[in-house]
Amino acid sequence: MKTNHRRKKKKMEAAVFILSLVDCCALIFLSVYFIITLSDLECDYINARACCSKLNKWVIPEMVGQCLSTMLMLVSMHWFIFLLNLPVAAWNIYRYVKVPMGNMGVFDPTEIHNRGQLKSHMKEAMIKLGYHLLCFFIYLYSMILALIND
Repeated sequence: MKTNHRRKKKKMEAAVFILSLVDCCALIFLSVYFIITLSDLECDYINARACCSKLNKWVIPEMVGQCLSTMLMLVSMHWFIFLLNLPVAAWNIYRYVKVPMGNMGVFDPTEIHNRGQLKSHMKEAMIKLGYHLLCFFIYLYSMILALIND
């Protein structure tokens, strides 16, 4: 009876890491998309309005993806990975909630060139890319470990 319960738990653990891995791949793709779009704006290949409307479309899916990964780790009781994900999820929520009234979204075309916001958005996208790559390898290792121990 106990071995059957353990086997189900291990399969569930593997499923959690597979789902987290897929989610992380999507977040890596979004980070790369943000970097490419912001660098296109920096090089004047697109205007600020087009850039911001493209990026604002993906702010909520990015937030949902990060929160999904965080909640999966909380529910499956992987505390270290949960605590690793929590600050990024909280930052994404904070950034979305603190958009000033009248702005187009997190990325606003009237303010993106002011006060070095473009550079800070670019730096944030690069940091998130590095973070998601780190998480990708953690999830991959954990998934392989869960599948081997099954």
